[in-house]
Amino acid sequence: MSIKDDLEREEVREPLMDKKNLSDEQGGSFVQSRSKESAWMVYLSTFVAVCGSFAFGSCAGYSSPTENAIRDDLSLSLAEYSVFGSILTFGAMIGAITSGPIADLIGRKGALRVAASFCVAGWLAIYFAQGVLALDLGRLATGYGMGIFSYVVPVFIAEISPKNLRGALTTTNQLMICGGVSVAFIIGTVLTWRALALTGIVPYGWQREDVKKSFKQLYKSFVARKADISQEATEIKEYIETLEQLPKARFVELFQRRYLRSIGVGLMVFQQFGGINGVCFYVSNIFESAGFSPSLGTIIYAILQVVVTALNTTVIDKAGRKPLLLVSASGLVLGCIITGISFYLKVNELAIKSVPALTLTGILLYIGSFSAGMGAVPWVIMSEIFPINIKGVAGSLATLVNWFGAWAISYTYNYLMSWSSYGTFILYAAINALAIVFVVTVVPETKGRTLEQIQAAINA
Repeated sequence: MSIKDDLEREEVREPLMDKKNLSDEQGGSFVQSRSKESAWMVYLSTFVAVCGSFAFGSCAGYSSPTENAIRDDLSLSLAEYSVFGSILTFGAMIGAITSGPIADLIGRKGALRVAASFCVAGWLAIYFAQGVLALDLGRLATGYGMGIFSYVVPVFIAEISPKNLRGALTTTNQLMICGGVSVAFIIGTVLTWRALALTGIVPYGWQREDVKKSFKQLYKSFVARKADISQEATEIKEYIETLEQLPKARFVELFQRRYLRSIGVGLMVFQQFGGINGVCFYVSNIFESAGFSPSLGTIIYAILQVVVTALNTTVIDKAGRKPLLLVSASGLVLGCIITGISFYLKVNELAIKSVPALTLTGILLYIGSFSAGMGAVPWVIMSEIFPINIKGVAGSLATLVNWFGAWAISYTYNYLMSWSSYGTFILYAAINALAIVFVVTVVPETKGRTLEQIQAAINA
């Protein structure tokens, strides 16, 4: 079920104006008025959707500031708390597997409601938990909701956005995730762990029934036959009607030759296996081991990623997707090399006084570079390049790979650091260098193209 189905499910009772009965001047004013109204409805609908992204970030950021308090209150061992922290990614993987089919079956809006329901139930389970079982079940439920949000939100935004705003609006998904993580870090220092769990429910207040008005307006603006419809909207409508005649794709069909170039799995692989979750989850330990203040380093880190991600929303539709990915991956390579050098100097007791400054420089360059492209752009491209008849299955696969990578990197990071601290970052640098080759040779530029034009270019 596509966004068109979501919109057509909402009954439109108000009579629509017929532009044919208007004078040229009246018609122009009517079109301009409809255009402004449509834009505001897109912004409102995007805001409602990215509330799910903020909730996503809240889930991801919850475990770090609450570890000591939860372990003390519920008498958890380190192993039990580790299960609590990591089970989030397993829930997200399950959510990723089911996200596409759910979105196709009950629509994007319905999938957002399913995700919100699981997250609310999970937060309440955590709040009322008196033992490890309820705690883990709650964490699993919030992870499941995150898995659905991570696929549906960027896809939904891409499908309702005009081509000149699609990149910026879709990038707000990553911005809100970063915002959710940062807010959880900050308020988690002053609230109890139970109170912090209740704050996780707040973003879902915007996904209530009263947002139906925005969907009705989207319907009238982009789908209704009697309303003034732009050429782009007409192309989208015809394209959707054609694709809906095609059979739904099965998983094995994703590997047919005509789909190979359109699969976004590669970007998700490089996004995660470039080391982001190892750095993100253990950034305090990295600064501490390098002799730099972990609290100050973490604060700078959190602020930088939000600022750079916000700036990214202003340039993605001007600079293009590929240039941002290439600049980002290049910065990641350099950041990993600088960090690796700092650990090499520390291990070999060379220029010890320079280690803290080098580590700070390398890590900040790394997170700044990631936020500039590899953080948000893979999700933007994933939402753009899949044909509608395979979007559900392909999007689920890409999201599953992303969450598997998140788990794999966070799980192996400490083992790799025990093997070789500087070798770990050199390994991440090599993977990010391969990402540059992948982007240059495989990834298409989608800036300024309609979804239909993107498909035509890929399948040419």
